[in-house]
Amino acid sequence: MVEATDKVFAGSIPEIYDRFMVPLIFEPYAVDLAERVAALAPNDVLETAAGTGVLTRALTERLPAATHIVATDLNQAMLDQAAKRQPSGRAVEWKQADALALPLADRAFDVVACQFGAMFFPDRVQGYREARRMLRPGGRFLFNVWDRIEANDFSNVVTQALAEVFPDDPPRFMARTPHGHHDVGRMRDELAAAGFADIVIEAVDATSRAPTAHQVAVAYCQGTPLRGEIEARGPARLEEATTRAADALTRRFGSGPVEGRIRAIVIGAKA
Repeated sequence: MVEATDKVFAGSIPEIYDRFMVPLIFEPYAVDLAERVAALAPNDVLETAAGTGVLTRALTERLPAATHIVATDLNQAMLDQAAKRQPSGRAVEWKQADALALPLADRAFDVVACQFGAMFFPDRVQGYREARRMLRPGGRFLFNVWDRIEANDFSNVVTQALAEVFPDDPPRFMARTPHGHHDVGRMRDELAAAGFADIVIEAVDATSRAPTAHQVAVAYCQGTPLRGEIEARGPARLEEATTRAADALTRRFGSGPVEGRIRAIVIGAKA
């Protein structure tokens, strides 16, 4: 299930997300996905759920200048942050848009890419149908999702720590949405229902690193929609929750620089 608040990236979240979450867990997978896109030598690329643009930047670094890139996201605040971070001299067409109802013409792209966005689709089959509608015959849809929370150390420890802070109503955003849609069989079925073929799925492991456990806690507790869940349980409890998460991370990973396992699932499908 995806709750409405799970998709809200507003206020100070985009800046904190971009500053801390992006280097913590997203950059290695942006490089991986961008290299997969570049290997297809596309002329026109659509990115959905672009967030603050980590994949967009990786794409512009690896694709020829003549490649047309359109980057969309549901949240304008995230696109604004992405546009600020995009290096000058390489044009990207930014569009605020819902990935389930894209205001774009049929069959306009060779590749559709989506980095850690499909988990937020309230109707994933419809999201996949929209991706297929965007693609020319034989075009490719490339995307990734997080594997189960137990395979992603920092997310798991933070979620467990917050369950101790709020035992009667634990915040479950990370387990429910980012790590809640990893069923490979279901993904195959949903993609096939949307009309895709030649579906290839693989797990990709990486390592998440940060200079301190506290920075990891800030990233998760204040730079994602988990923040809204915490504040809904008590507006004054954000700092307490962040500190408790940091303490749990320190006990598990140490007081200096920290590192933990991360695992994503990468999917490719042909229109």
